[in-house]
Amino acid sequence: MIDHLVLNVRELGESRRFFEQVLSPLGYGVAMSFPDWVGFGTSGKADFWLARRDPANTAVHVAFQCGKRKQVDEFHSAAMKAGGKDNGKPGIRRDYDPNYYAAYVLDLDGNNIEVVCHDPQG
Repeated sequence: MIDHLVLNVRELGESRRFFEQVLSPLGYGVAMSFPDWVGFGTSGKADFWLARRDPANTAVHVAFQCGKRKQVDEFHSAAMKAGGKDNGKPGIRRDYDPNYYAAYVLDLDGNNIEVVCHDPQG
């Protein structure tokens, strides 16, 4: 099991604002913050971190799982409003699984951020 993940970003303030908006539909929020780091999570436990470090990450793929397809839709909408780039609108990805409902966006540094719901009733 993965405990946490860190993305290196070019501009921590902008990336923080972006992820605050796009992860909100998943119940994620800022759990911890330091001058060059910010950790997001649920219930006060940070498992997704941003760090202002060189070099910044690009072309990393991170997938968050959720329980409702509506959350996938809300994530995608929030990401578009926050300045992300569409990399795959919400929908079923039958090549992966008949119930794989996901959306993909590129964050401010070009990382592919995905949210997926596996629940067929979600």
